[in-house]
This record gives sequence, structure tokens and C-alpha cells, in this order.
Amino acid sequence: MKYAQKETIGDCTLYLGDCMDVMPTLGKVDAVVTDPPYGINENSKKVASRGKIAKAIDYGDFDWDTQTHPAAIDFCLRNSKHQIIFGGNYYDLPPTSCWLVWDKQNGSNDFADCELAWTNLKKAVRLIQWRWNGMIRKGDDVREHPTQKPQGVMEWCLTHIPDAQTILDPFMGSGTTGVACANTGRTFTGIELEQKYFDIACKRIEEAYKQPDMFVMQDKPQPVENLDMFGEKA
Repeated sequence: MKYAQKETIGDCTLYLGDCMDVMPTLGKVDAVVTDPPYGINENSKKVASRGKIAKAIDYGDFDWDTQTHPAAIDFCLRNSKHQIIFGGNYYDLPPTSCWLVWDKQNGSNDFADCELAWTNLKKAVRLIQWRWNGMIRKGDDVREHPTQKPQGVMEWCLTHIPDAQTILDPFMGSGTTGVACANTGRTFTGIELEQKYFDIACKRIEEAYKQPDMFVMQDKPQPVENLDMFGEKA
């Protein structure tokens, strides 16, 4: 067996295990939408040094961001039609015309103002503004993972691959991609190595399926401005 636990919730299948063990047992998917470790040595001690905003959230001990995972990303490129990879600027990926840019509107601190997702989409750069500044944030997300993305941002990402029905996230974390898929009627496969976050992902996706009108996006996120690769309006 290539995984320690498997849960099926609606159209979402979640695996507890190493993605390099699980992915070869899966078929090809329409798209990979993921946020892998960036290899920038983000850890509990470093986060704790970031000031009041970081200290307000206790994620416990973690030290899983010591390296990138190029083999997993290469596997994803070979086994999916579309890819949206946050932190793609930390990986050796081909040039692209379409980066998805999330402006976090997070004020003055030493966290990044924006985060970048590499894609293989044949379109111009796209931008979304979605406030994510400690406890001051758009939406009602409960932040349970140190690199968690807002649900609205992940749903916005999915709008750029409207024909993709089967979505894989090999670095599932707290399951935000899965929640976005549940809310938009996609089939999702998620893989997570840590039991704590696997359990959180299961709970969040179960709750998403309990919500009324789950196939109708509420407060649908919209791009603020569309830019081409030269910074001009597309």
C-alpha cells in the first residue's frame, strides 16, 4: 500500500502519504493546482520572528520547507494538461506568458506583498487583490496552515481552467484546493504527508459539501487588472 489512509468525501479523494508514492498509482488529471514547499526554510522559529502578526497564530512546530520537490513537479507536468503552481518562481520551470499574481494587500511587514503561481496557460498575466493581513483579511477563512491560501484565491485560480474537471493537489496542506473544487463542482484528488493537516483537510471538505448551493460561488473573486508580460493592460 502506497498510503497510510484514504478518505472519499463527495467527489474528493484524499490520501495521507508521500505524493511520490501515491501519484504513480493515479491516472492522468486535467489539471494540477498546488502550493508546494518553496525550499526557503520557512519554519516555526522563523515565522515566530516575523512580529505581532505571525505570533498571533500558533502553528506548532514545523520544519518541512528545507527543500523544493522538483521530481514531484516534473511528474505533475507529465501527467496533467494544465498546471497552476504557487511558488513556481522557486522551481526550474519553462518560461510562461501567464503568471497568476495574488496581491495580498498585507500592509507594511516583512512578508511578501504578492505571491506568484506559474502556469502553462496560453494567456496574459492575471492579478487578484485579496487581503490577507493577519487577522485582517477578506472572507471568513480560518487560517490553519502556515502557507494556507484563501479559498477565494483558489476558486479564482480555477476560473482560469474552466474546462478542467479533475484536479490534483499533491501538496494538499489544509485542503483549500479541495474546498474550492467542492464549491465549484470539480473532482479533486489531494495528497498530504502530515496527519494533522490531512485531518483538517478532511474536515474542511466535509463542511464544504454541507453548505447550501455549493455549486454556486458566492462573492465570486474577480481579477482586478489583467496585465501582459510587459506590465501593460491586456
